Amino acid sequence: MSSTFRFKQFEVDQSGCAMKVNTDGVLLAALAECERCETALDIGTGTGVLALMLAQRFQYAKIHAVEIDESASATAQKNFANSAFHERLTANNIAIEHYSTTLKFDLIISNPPFFVNDLRNSEEKKGIARHANDQFFEDLLRKVDELLAPGGCFWFILPIKQATLLIENAMVFGLSVSKQILLHSDIAKPPFRWIVCLNRFKNEADITNFYIYEAEKVYTQAYKELLKDFFLGY
Repeated sequence: MSSTFRFKQFEVDQSGCAMKVNTDGVLLAALAECERCETALDIGTGTGVLALMLAQRFQYAKIHAVEIDESASATAQKNFANSAFHERLTANNIAIEHYSTTLKFDLIISNPPFFVNDLRNSEEKKGIARHANDQFFEDLLRKVDELLAPGGCFWFILPIKQATLLIENAMVFGLSVSKQILLHSDIAKPPFRWIVCLNRFKNEADITNFYIYEAEKVYTQAYKELLKDFFLGY
């Protein structure tokens, strides 16, 4: 079976990456809004798919990506180099807490680890990709606070428990929720993920619901419309 996931405008080789192309990531990259995106940062890029989607959406933006795992970072770099957006994409093999740049980012995006202090997966790579310790969210937010442009926004996707924790921690850094998308499998099920936008403005949060399926294995029109510029089947 091929390890390559083909989109309309680029391909993603997933070899060497514990976390493959998944629904969480593509929805985050497709839903993240930015009024004027000249610089963007993808934290924990994995295969590079979120950064590639941002490069397609924001045609003039310079996209930087950070990935702690060496093999995943190499794969992302290869995917960037093979894309039509290669001149605007940069991969960095480094932990986000050690990443240093003079840039300030209009958009920061992350599909971060979410099993905080839970049992680690026996596969080491997947453990790094999906698990975090207590300090992780605080370190992540401290770096976001440092790197975010004054009018910039930080978008992430997490299960509800972990998203709530991150939102609470964000207040310490003067970041608050401007948009919250409650992600549901279908209309009959409760949300299983939150997609959240944090910024430095104190506006009332805009809360909406997004449904993936309208019936078993049948995607909603909203889902297909959102991803029609990316997925080959739509």
